[in-house]
Amino acid sequence: MHSYLLKRLALSVVIVLCALLALFLLLHLIPGDPIKIALGPRATPEAMARYAEKMHVGEPIFVQFWVYFTGALGGDLGADVFSNRSVTTIVLEALPYTLILAAVSLFWAALIGIPLGCLSAVKPNSWFDRVTGVLSVATIAIPSFLVSIWSLLVFAVILKWLPVIGAGDEGDFGDQVSHLILPAFAVGLGWVGYLARMVRASMLEVMNENYIRAARAFGLQERTVIFRYALKVAVLPTITLIGIGFSGLLSGTVFAEIIFTRPGVGKLIYDMVMNRNFPVVQGAVLVITTVYVLITLVADLLVAWLDPRVRSSL
Repeated sequence: MHSYLLKRLALSVVIVLCALLALFLLLHLIPGDPIKIALGPRATPEAMARYAEKMHVGEPIFVQFWVYFTGALGGDLGADVFSNRSVTTIVLEALPYTLILAAVSLFWAALIGIPLGCLSAVKPNSWFDRVTGVLSVATIAIPSFLVSIWSLLVFAVILKWLPVIGAGDEGDFGDQVSHLILPAFAVGLGWVGYLARMVRASMLEVMNENYIRAARAFGLQERTVIFRYALKVAVLPTITLIGIGFSGLLSGTVFAEIIFTRPGVGKLIYDMVMNRNFPVVQGAVLVITTVYVLITLVADLLVAWLDPRVRSSL
């Protein structure tokens, strides 16, 4: 287990370093002045001079990368072009909103998708299985931005049940929850189908294993066989999918954050791209990549800890 942990940690570090190198090289591979590309055409001469001095633009590229790399290790991702605020501070202010939205979206999707997939596998080819299959494919096929628009029109504009803009008043938990419902519904709807299909496929495979037949032969109740033995093993691939899905939702929430005017990293990146504020974009993408790698690492380690077969193969 320790060797597996070390290997996964080393791989995670390599992935983050590759992402950092790729983000740095993007500004230098684009034709033109890297300072104007990084700061945009509206940057003042003073800002361009500060950026050139800080990033050692006149020196060799490996020196520039070393300066950027050591700054990133110390938490210094540069400064905002217009406000001169720390990029790290700007990104960390927006990150909790995106994390909460992604977590709530995936939580309610798992709360519905996993039981649906389990029941579909217990009763294969039944009317319930067929209806669940159609609904699962339908939810997967509908884009999240389309769900966001229609849910906004129906529940906020027509019915006026829920608010639309922002994340709610700070300190008012009820208001924040009401502002979270529609974005979380739009982002998580597609994952209901993904999780239901994954759990169903895993359950059908597990239900044919010898230890399931042995449990039934010993006279255990069918509910015990399904939930205590079959589902416990069948849900392991779903844990990996949830880890990957949560990481993917960090970038997939951008449509919901834009449509519902909700603060978050996705909306931050969109606004900064439109303003050509590339230091903030660069820092935000690096932070999202790092969080993505960490969450995937935790999911892999959790599966290795829960599954004896994985531990025995390490």
